[in-house]
Amino acid sequence: MKKKQLETEYNDCWIYVLLLTTLTILIQSLKSYTITIKGCAISYNIFLIPGIYYLTNFICKKYDYKKSVAAIAISGVAFVGFMVAMEFALGRGIVLSNLVGDFCGYVVSQFVNLMIYVFIMNNTRSPFILIYLNYLFSIIVYYMIYTLIYLNLVILDGYWLKYFITIGIEVVLCFPVALIDKHTKRGR
Repeated sequence: MKKKQLETEYNDCWIYVLLLTTLTILIQSLKSYTITIKGCAISYNIFLIPGIYYLTNFICKKYDYKKSVAAIAISGVAFVGFMVAMEFALGRGIVLSNLVGDFCGYVVSQFVNLMIYVFIMNNTRSPFILIYLNYLFSIIVYYMIYTLIYLNLVILDGYWLKYFITIGIEVVLCFPVALIDKHTKRGR
């Protein structure tokens, strides 16, 4: 009599959700640290932003769409919780526009990214250029939503230079992320 071995598959999705949440919080933490390029202060968090989209797409590719949606929701709630906890710990009042701007920019751009990515995966052979453009478009949506909510706080002096320098850096950073994504296998 042959013994059947039941292969139990370990669901490690929670590790990636935790990593996405951690990166999202780290991005918020790095916001106050800047590098100066052509007289504009650019936040260090721009170097990690393509990574949050990659992680969401990785979860979608390895597991499924529902797990990605759950990851976005969990990281978004943790992101807001972290911001509220930090404001409380620093003895400052919670500024709702800061909270809403960051949260909406993150969540809306993540869902835009995820919807386009799922369409690319299901209806094309996932060409590199479409994956790359999806990352760039998601980043542009992030900054667009973020800016629209902060519009009453934006001082236009140097704003456009800072905006285009940030997008230019992201264009370069998305290239290796899209390459890695292109070579990531689908499923477990």
